[in-house]
Amino acid sequence: MELASAIVAIVAIVLVVIVVSRLAAPVGVPTPIALLLVGAALSFVPSLPQLTLSSDLVLYGLLPPLLYAAALSTSLLDIRANRAAILGLSVGLVLFTALGVAVVAWLLLPIPFALAIALGAIVAPPDAVAATSVARSIGLPRRVTTILEGESLLNDATALVTLRTALTAAGLAAHGASSHGEVPEVTVPSVATDLLIASVGGVAIGFVAFLAIGALRRQLHEVPADTALSFVAPYIAFVPAELVGASGVLSVVTAGLLLAHKAPILQSAPSRLAERINWSSVTFVLENAVFLLIGLQIASLLEGVAEGEGSLRRTLLVGVAVLVTCLVLRPVWIVPFTLLGARRAPDRSDGIRGGLVSSWAGMRGVVTLAAALTLPEETPLRAELIVIALVVTVGTLLLQGLTLPSLARALDVRGPDPREDALVEATVLGATTGAGLRLIEADPSADPAAVAAIRDQASARVNRSWERLGTLGPGDDETPSEAHARLRTVMIREERAELMRIRDEGHVDHAVLSAVLGQLDAEETALVWSATRSGAVRDSPLRPPDRIAGACEHLAAAEVPKAPTVAEGCPRCLADGVRWVQLRACATCGEVGCCDSTPGRHADAHFRETGHPVMRSIEPGEAWRWCYVDEIVG
Repeated sequence: MELASAIVAIVAIVLVVIVVSRLAAPVGVPTPIALLLVGAALSFVPSLPQLTLSSDLVLYGLLPPLLYAAALSTSLLDIRANRAAILGLSVGLVLFTALGVAVVAWLLLPIPFALAIALGAIVAPPDAVAATSVARSIGLPRRVTTILEGESLLNDATALVTLRTALTAAGLAAHGASSHGEVPEVTVPSVATDLLIASVGGVAIGFVAFLAIGALRRQLHEVPADTALSFVAPYIAFVPAELVGASGVLSVVTAGLLLAHKAPILQSAPSRLAERINWSSVTFVLENAVFLLIGLQIASLLEGVAEGEGSLRRTLLVGVAVLVTCLVLRPVWIVPFTLLGARRAPDRSDGIRGGLVSSWAGMRGVVTLAAALTLPEETPLRAELIVIALVVTVGTLLLQGLTLPSLARALDVRGPDPREDALVEATVLGATTGAGLRLIEADPSADPAAVAAIRDQASARVNRSWERLGTLGPGDDETPSEAHARLRTVMIREERAELMRIRDEGHVDHAVLSAVLGQLDAEETALVWSATRSGAVRDSPLRPPDRIAGACEHLAAAEVPKAPTVAEGCPRCLADGVRWVQLRACATCGEVGCCDSTPGRHADAHFRETGHPVMRSIEPGEAWRWCYVDEIVG
């Protein structure tokens, strides 16, 4: 009966997550906040069974896969590029916040200072799930999002090591402490040693886990087996690290970042696609279920406070004081460093505004609650401390989560321009397609007809990417590629209907029918995905460039440039059998040429021959244009 009740509870949680997330999206309420409020309301319903969220369930059951999923979607190169800012937040800010909260809690509560430090460590780290979901939902700049993701991935290790050390200093049996009841002396060197062991050990074990999982993946060619390995990967990294006293959090993050970075080498394309789809489903359920479960604890926690030593009113007031402390200390730490860094940055204003937004993006979540639940049962004012942690979690999610979009809009801090992304994507696609075409065209054994067919398909793919940037002509409501996708989609649906008719007759084997259906589904999925992205780019406003100078009438007239005529490279250099350096495309006619660093200087020659004033870079990652008439860049 207990097993059946557990299954019913799991099903109910998943259904509530699905329904609430679906209802919250149209009204603009962040899903974590909506689920937190729903869980809090349900916790006061007498007829519903009270669910207890144990620390082991959170630390071992929920935290590893959530951190692993977040690491898989984070760029290792971006983390490396912003490592100074990330380390300053994930180590420096966590310790600064823990100390500041400890002073406030020590003054307001009858607890020793070491236990106050433990409370500070509990509420110090912002949550990876909350930070990522809110930052991406409001469209923050990529650098800001990367720093927030990196901070929330790495700060958990600092907080949990600080918590363990503080509990040891308080004479309490911390999670993972010695089972013999010995309380080692706590000194500054011992704290530094613990932090070093946790950090270096966690990274080392995560690296070993990456090597082991990578070696297994090289031998796996079946998509289901590779996906199954992905599901146990976070535990392969987390459990050994925790057993030896290292940071399981850092171990999981290290393994996830490295596996994501090496995925194109270690995994096949079908395996990567299956992993992405499966982990998106797992992440959706776990991320949202965590906040629902947090809400479901509220009634029992408040009851525990009422039965304890302190009063609920005092506990809530202390919780508000700790919440305000957390809200204030983050900008106090971030803003000065932002101002110092902006003095050396070319985009000083953007850096300051981004820093101000980051200083208000300190939402707490699952790690704070999990750390609070690890407090030993004999901890003085244990229920009160957990409620204080809950007040901070709820308060930051509500105050910062709901007001962060308004702050970002007020400061004009915005995410990447979809058209700019589409332009860069088109240039990357053109460069990669050109490299592939040059390879097969240089193969003397390649069938010319096959090469011609591949070239046509490649050109169509590149053209589809460029068409997303163009404007529609009078009377047109779709581009040629969109018309092709629409007609092919209609055709596929009719093919599927005929396939279902054949299936119902019962004369064809099910395996054959499934294979044909799989091909149709894969092709339709690609068409729908491409059409959706094209519509999103076209519907997005064409933002003015972020520049003060460099504008002229020719650059203004070339805001929507012509697609390049070729993707293989500079045609004149190819005809002469020489290499080009940088590719440019005419904004008026799309002809491709090379820059002045190439002996032919074909971009410059094209201007002299035609008088077309603007050439633009079509190199990956570049989006600038050059006006030959006014000799300015824009």
